[in-house]
Amino acid sequence: MALFKPSRHHQYISDARYYARFELAYTLVDVTAAVLFVIGSVMFFSEDWQTPGTWCFLVGSICFAFKPILRIIRELRYVRDKDYEDLAKRLEKES
Repeated sequence: MALFKPSRHHQYISDARYYARFELAYTLVDVTAAVLFVIGSVMFFSEDWQTPGTWCFLVGSICFAFKPILRIIRELRYVRDKDYEDLAKRLEKES
């Protein structure tokens, strides 16, 4: 089943706002993870900074893991709103 179909999310103004909020959160998490990885990489040039650099990598990895969770939460919101017809159509296309 294709959960992530942006065209579906723009049926109503409230849907567009909700979708935009999740996209903003997704982008912020993505940028945070990237910045932490760059900082962690720079910290690895010095032995004294390797432990904090490792923590930056760990937190950045957690941010990257959080990205698909955000998308699932957004899609579950549409399921909660009982948009089963659209979900069923997507399932039929996948079969």
